[in-house]
Amino acid sequence: MTDQSEHYFTAEPASDDERRPLRVRLAGRDVEVEVAAGVFSPGGVDKGTQVLLREVPAPPSGDLLDLGCGWGPLALTMALESPHATVWAVDVNTRALDLVRRNAERLGLAGVRAVTPDAVPDDVAFAAIWSNPPIRVGKQVLHDMLRRWLPRLGRDAAAWLVVQKNLGSDSLARWIDAELGLRTAREGSSKGFRVLHVVR
Repeated sequence: MTDQSEHYFTAEPASDDERRPLRVRLAGRDVEVEVAAGVFSPGGVDKGTQVLLREVPAPPSGDLLDLGCGWGPLALTMALESPHATVWAVDVNTRALDLVRRNAERLGLAGVRAVTPDAVPDDVAFAAIWSNPPIRVGKQVLHDMLRRWLPRLGRDAAAWLVVQKNLGSDSLARWIDAELGLRTAREGSSKGFRVLHVVR
């Protein structure tokens, strides 16, 4: 049996890499993507991501970041809605990154760059960040991740994060404001999830 948390921190998942097609609805259209075990939410678009996608405004052009991309529902949505943007789909899981690349190619989305964190050029500032962050990696790893990426928001840019309320969404918002000097608003709640809107 696959460790259910494996996808959060494993670069090379141990589970069988058995790919399968899946019909999902992204950016208001029905599309077919490829999923596999060993990545986050292989059964479809998870509830938290669905909540986030209902709350976020349309993405701008420029450089966009999907932090912790999994098989790519956020990155693919960004690219479908902002076809001239460069979408950085970032994950440590190489299987997830391969799925994003294949899904982007399947959908004709040339602007998607599925890469490990260190492959994003240091001088890239993001016009928007969307993330369903891996809360279960633990507070220290999560804080290190957000400390690395949220300060790379460009001028007038925003990050949109979705976090389960019972896993500390409100305390995370306070930490972001106090530790990173950003401003976080609670934009909505649904199905036990809170959407956080972060700006400079």
